[in-house]
Amino acid sequence: MRHLVGIVLAVAAALVLFFAGGWGYLRLLRAPAVTGPLGSLPAQGGSLISNHNVLAGLAALLATGLVAGILIAAPRISPLAAGLPGLALLALTGLYLVSVRHAVQLIPLRTHAFGTGFEGMLADGVLPMAGLAMIIPLFVPSRWRRRGRPAGAGGRATSGLLSAGPQTMTRDGTYVPEDQFPTRPGGFPVQHDPFPPPEGPFPP
Repeated sequence: MRHLVGIVLAVAAALVLFFAGGWGYLRLLRAPAVTGPLGSLPAQGGSLISNHNVLAGLAALLATGLVAGILIAAPRISPLAAGLPGLALLALTGLYLVSVRHAVQLIPLRTHAFGTGFEGMLADGVLPMAGLAMIIPLFVPSRWRRRGRPAGAGGRATSGLLSAGPQTMTRDGTYVPEDQFPTRPGGFPVQHDPFPPPEGPFPP
């Protein structure tokens, strides 16, 4: 069940990466630039805080990175959640190196901002970098195992030292809750010596 949820999260992560990541990356690529000494820099090398297009694109990329980071780092999430999109990105990058035309044809909505930005991330090497980071959980053995509950959780404690309720040690060294301990008439508990003398005759 945990890995099935991981597959669902992998599909959601791929959609976030394509739509939010591609749209935001294209917004940043279209940052305004002018001719002149600083023409190669957006906003002539000045502040971009007043540019809402750039801020929106940056926010979309930050949200994409946050989703990917949570899926990579959260130990309770199946490694498939981040690993499957990462493998898909690396496979697309490998196809891009072999045949650019075939790789680009696999990108949906290329005439829209989402597909155009996603293609830009592929051409600029952003997708393979993200893919390498996202497959890391696949190689962590602890991510494939379900985390068990600590000993004694959900049941009776095996030791009175770690028990939350009051307990009394019996003659044989075991612990019994006080509400289950034998009592004398009048409600007084039966007292036992926790360190009884050894059985058998004493040495002369």
